[in-house]
Amino acid sequence: MKRVFDVVCALTGIVLLSPIFLIISVGIMIDSGFPVFFLQERVGKDGRLFKLFKFRTMVFNNHSGPAITVGTRDPRITRIGYWLRRFKLDELPQLFNVLKGDMSLVGPRPELKKFVDLYTPEQRRVITVKPGITDYASIVFRNENELLEGKPDPVDYYVREIMPVKLKLNLRYIERMSFWLDVRILIRTVLSIFSG
Repeated sequence: MKRVFDVVCALTGIVLLSPIFLIISVGIMIDSGFPVFFLQERVGKDGRLFKLFKFRTMVFNNHSGPAITVGTRDPRITRIGYWLRRFKLDELPQLFNVLKGDMSLVGPRPELKKFVDLYTPEQRRVITVKPGITDYASIVFRNENELLEGKPDPVDYYVREIMPVKLKLNLRYIERMSFWLDVRILIRTVLSIFSG
């Protein structure tokens, strides 16, 4: 049921949103050139690595700074990238990850391997299910970049303060997984984006 729902929604979304994909792609090219997409290795179900698709929102090949973005005006973020991130439009290409079977619409957000390696055995339960485009934690920590702003070591703060809470929310989701819970999370995600 979940996989059928994912495929139908992903296909429908890709078709309906194709004009938006085109507009965003042209906007990125005009603003900062190629490439349009950003691919990053993330940890999927059962620890399998896969390439996560996003619209590129940062200056290409800029490897300075922490592994996570900090604040709403991280200098590495492009002009159009700021708006794509604000309305979560940079995440739209992950519909292709859903179509491929790497991800689900709803599930624990996939992390970088460097963070997954820090999980406790209990926390590793979150990688026993497919990661998702959205989850409880995505809604609760919608302003994560702002929370990290001004911290002396944002990565350390993320690992100590934010990641454990995210993982608790993910584990709660796994315990209660259902079709209707996924629908509720999707609706709340959309509402959170437009409510700011």
